[in-house]
This record gives sequence, C-alpha cells and structure tokens, in this order.
Amino acid sequence: MADSENIQTLEAKCFCGSIHMTFDVPVSSLPFAAYLCHCSMCRYATGSPCIFHTQLPVGLLPKFVGESTEDKLSSYTAKGADCSYDFCSMCGCHIGGVSLDRRQWTMATSIFKDHGPDKFQIKYHVFSKSAKGRGLASIVTRLGDREVKTWNPPDDDPRAALVTSEAETGDDGQDRLRAQCHCGGVSFTVRRPTKQVLDDPFVTKFVSPLDKKKWMAVFDACDDCRLTSGSHVVGWAFVPLSVCEPPIDPKLTIGTAKSYSSSEGALRSFCGTCGATLFFTDSERRPSREQAVVDIATGIIRAPEGVMAEDWLTWRTRVAFASSGVSFDKDFGEALSEGMKRWTRESYGEEVDFEVG
Repeated sequence: MADSENIQTLEAKCFCGSIHMTFDVPVSSLPFAAYLCHCSMCRYATGSPCIFHTQLPVGLLPKFVGESTEDKLSSYTAKGADCSYDFCSMCGCHIGGVSLDRRQWTMATSIFKDHGPDKFQIKYHVFSKSAKGRGLASIVTRLGDREVKTWNPPDDDPRAALVTSEAETGDDGQDRLRAQCHCGGVSFTVRRPTKQVLDDPFVTKFVSPLDKKKWMAVFDACDDCRLTSGSHVVGWAFVPLSVCEPPIDPKLTIGTAKSYSSSEGALRSFCGTCGATLFFTDSERRPSREQAVVDIATGIIRAPEGVMAEDWLTWRTRVAFASSGVSFDKDFGEALSEGMKRWTRESYGEEVDFEVG
C-alpha cells in the first residue's frame, strides 16, 4: 500500500486516441520541469513555434491503454540525431522524442490530461537563439510571478549555429516565401497578395489590415490544435491556395503530406515522414475551389527575417481560443495573451484585431 501511495499515474492522449498512454510516476519526482525548445529541428519537424517537452527518467516507460499500441506511432530520425521524433500515424500529433534504444522518453507535455503546476512547471526557453528574432521566447517571458529562464549552448558550440533562410523569387521576379518541413517531403512557396486576391471580396479578408503586401497570422490555443500538434500553441498564417506554388490540392495532399479530418468540415494535414503540422482548413474557408484558403503552420515557414516572418505576416494581438489555452495551462495561457499585447504594440504601435472568417 505504501508503494502505491507514492506513485501517481499521469495520462497522455493524442486527439484521435490512437496514442493513449499512462506513466506511473513517483510522487517525489513531481512536478516535472518542462521547457520550450525553439531549435530548428523542433520547429520544422512539428510545425509549431516551439515544442513543450519534459525529459522523463531513463526506464520510465509508457503503458499503452486499450487498443493503443506503440505500432501506431510513426518515428522520424534525422541524420546524426540521438533520438527519434515520434508522432501519431493517424492525426499527426507530436508525442515526444525517444532515445534510439527506446529507454528514455522526452514527452510533449501538451498532450497530458492534467498540466497543472503540481505535475509540470515550465522552467526554460532552450535554443532560443536558434529562432531568429526569438519568437515566443520574446513574447512569453514570465509565467505568473516567475521568470522563464533561457538556456543556449556556448556560441562556439556547433549546436549554436543559427539556421538561416535565403530570400527567394519566382520566375516572374517577384518575392516568394518558402515553407518546408524538416525532411523536405513537403516544400512550397507563397506569393504576396495579388490584384486578383485584393479584388476578391472573400479572399481579401485574409490580407493584412495594415499592409496589403502581407497576410494575416494568429496564435491558436484551441484544444483541437493542441492535441493534433502536440504543442500548447500553433501559429497559423492565412493564405489562399491560389498563391501557393506548386499547386496544392484542396484536400491538402502535397508531397509526403497526409490529411486528417478532425471534425465535420475541418481538414488538417501533416507530413507523414517527419510529422510536421502543415495545414488546416474548414468548409467555411472553401466557398469554391478558386477561393480556398488554408492556414499554414508558421513553424515550417522559412522567412529570412526570422520566425515571426514579419516581412510577410501581420500578427493579430488576440490569441484564438485563448480561454481554452487558459483552461489547460492558466499561467502560460495568460502569459501568451499578455505577451502578444505587448509584442504587437511594440511591433505595430497598436494592438491589431481582425476576424478570419
């Protein structure tokens, strides 16, 4: 009895439930320290602005629940990596990083049923220098009354190298913005708003209200996005398929992409090789094939100016489904909303609001 009283069971589950696991954790080890990793590997292989991870002790292994099995995971191991990135083969949810011997799991804390401060505490931003402009590391600097500390390797450490992107142009000599997952199985470019876009009464709603050469973007904290991405928050850029090159089918199948319907009319897409979240769209954003608009996960965007792609995107101050984010993780949800108010005031001189249809 004494042993069982000293063990607490933590439950983690992806959106579709194909991956459903529990961990029997010594109470003395709680709360686990969590960190936000901003390295290019985490961003490009998940599609998220950063990934929310905690490293479990060696040998603390998952127990799969019901019909869930380890076989329903897809694993991606980049060249030279010491772990795989594991994700749900059905809905694409990032589950965590797993050592090559499968004995140590670094779990995505965003998929646990309870993210209360007695279970997980976000302590650090890591590899924040890898994200040019620092992105969420500059937006979420405090959680409640605690400062979120930062850790980066020494500047002469090979891991400290900043992954940069080059500006691109199309055959017409006009700007292009590259979006590409880590494995490169999905790669395409986006054009700036065209006259056809600006003249279309539906599609023009997704153009920046501040600059007609830019698209709109938001951070989204809804539960569905959290459980299909494996991250507390996803960044979305709103772009019509008509400006994507090469053409992307309205079913969101391009290259190694796999699609998944998370609810009636809602379609999501992720890379079947590396697991990166790629797209979201719903029936309201597809009034016709020519007017189809998608949300592109900003974690795969390769803007030369940095991870917020400020030369291409105008970010809304208001976080989408902010109340869901606060319900799941109060301190982070509130810090994200407050941080976006500060960031947009500093970036634009005002708070920015718009509806996305």
